Amino acid sequence: MTNLDDVRRASAAFYDALNKMAQGDDTAMQDAWIKGDGVTAQHPIGGRDVGIDAVLASFSKVAQIAGGGDIRLTAQSLHAGSDMAVETGVEVGTLIIAGHEARIEHRVTNVYQRQDGAWKLAHHHTDPSPGLLEILGRLTEAA
Repeated sequence: MTNLDDVRRASAAFYDALNKMAQGDDTAMQDAWIKGDGVTAQHPIGGRDVGIDAVLASFSKVAQIAGGGDIRLTAQSLHAGSDMAVETGVEVGTLIIAGHEARIEHRVTNVYQRQDGAWKLAHHHTDPSPGLLEILGRLTEAA
């Protein structure tokens, strides 16, 4: 078994957690990430979170207003060393936020690290999502 096989499993676990978040359940997201202050996420709705608590809180906020969807990784490219791996690709699918559906299609970079013998996500970065930003703009105007 190669590092790539292990990292592919970590990637699958993250995208499973992302889809559970889209259904309103953020609990699987806690197991997908390494623990520590160096964890970062740059989201399709903008913003940058630093540290595991901030990253998990941001996914939790989305889970609270999410109402379904399906997000998957396509065009996956994966490179792994002994304790760090980089994955690039395109996230595609849909996400329902506060009853509004947005089409997802943006580039993504994920960085995985081996922590305590297991591969986990250390960084997640996507392009901005025009569809999600439009929904958030409408929600902000209505508030």
